[in-house]
Amino acid sequence: MYALPQKREQSLIWLLALVQFTLIMDFMVMMPLGPQIMTAFGISPAKFAAAVSAYSWCSGLSALLAATYIDRFDRRKLLLAAYLLFALSNIACACATSYPLLLASRAFAGLTGGVLGAGVMAIVADIVPAQRRGSATGIIMTGFSMAAIAGVPAGVMLGAYFHWSAPFWLLGVLTVTIAFVTLRILPPLDEHLTNVQPTLAETLPALARLLTYPRHVRAFALTFVTMLGHMLVIPFISPMLVSNHGIAPSRISWLYMAGGAATFFTSRAIGRLADRIGHRTVFRIFGVLVLVPILALTHLPDVPFSIIVPGFALLLIISSGRIVPMQAILTTVPDAQHRGAFLSANGAVQSLGTGCGAWLGGLMLSTDAAGHIVGYGVNGWVSVTLASLALVWVGYVRGAPVPGNASVAPTIPAPAPELAGEA
Repeated sequence: MYALPQKREQSLIWLLALVQFTLIMDFMVMMPLGPQIMTAFGISPAKFAAAVSAYSWCSGLSALLAATYIDRFDRRKLLLAAYLLFALSNIACACATSYPLLLASRAFAGLTGGVLGAGVMAIVADIVPAQRRGSATGIIMTGFSMAAIAGVPAGVMLGAYFHWSAPFWLLGVLTVTIAFVTLRILPPLDEHLTNVQPTLAETLPALARLLTYPRHVRAFALTFVTMLGHMLVIPFISPMLVSNHGIAPSRISWLYMAGGAATFFTSRAIGRLADRIGHRTVFRIFGVLVLVPILALTHLPDVPFSIIVPGFALLLIISSGRIVPMQAILTTVPDAQHRGAFLSANGAVQSLGTGCGAWLGGLMLSTDAAGHIVGYGVNGWVSVTLASLALVWVGYVRGAPVPGNASVAPTIPAPAPELAGEA
């Protein structure tokens, strides 16, 4: 633990929130840019979905493998190196002149993004005392809302008025600027290097035990199914509205601005409600409610854009209403000594589910002779089926036994490796 003045600690946390902002914007901005990217490269919805999925798959794999090496480097040097490579990946994406180059640049962005996400949480665990870590994590997570409210709409407008690559040039400039500030104010973080690091031969078997422990597997399945169903629908909203309903790409930014602003205010209220009446209860309430907007959106008739905007915001509110209590449930699953490792692994599973959902969703779609996207309604029905399955499966996800309870189950037979963010 590094003893820093609280004012400097807060400055560093907000700096890390900016890093998180660029990571989230990089992933999210691809989805509303779908119509321009598909037109520019002459690709189908399935190929566009593969480009979205490439980031998620590589990010999840990278975050998981970070457990084997992240503690062997100075946190500052690793963060800066990964961040500059992340900037390079965005520039490569902006310069892509063919679909294979676009796919490769998105995979490269995912690889660097996974390391960055793990590195950010490791730094938070290093510089912030446990009693303030929840507040610090809350600041870091505002990166999602900032990206939804400001980053993605700005990127969509740039893509609509200039070129689809403009948001990635913007991200490259932002990333280099934030990296320069980080170099100036983030101190060396290498005290952990004095500890004896486990060998790769010790780390990999322990990681395998963490991933295959039955209680953990049930929790990972809930995460995977939820994200799989979610991403069968979300990445294709923008292409569907542009192709099937004639919405101008420049107007899509209003959807994400409204959705981001709405969730910024509702997520904390939903969290308080879940603490008061029960996390599984709230998950099931919003899990039932989300079925309606999913089916409405995937079978959307011709309606005014003024109705679509609040409808999209409602979908995001209800969707986050599932994610917030689900995350709270998942924190109860592992034993205390494995919590950080479990949550890091769960983040990788979440990325895997995200990638698989986008990829499978794209395979289920096609375009007709008029350029309309066909099959989106099927995506909707599969999505609500998976959402319904999650309503049942959440009942099988159990928390770790309370110490001293006579019915305590056996714990993991050997310690899991410490992943990024392990307290």
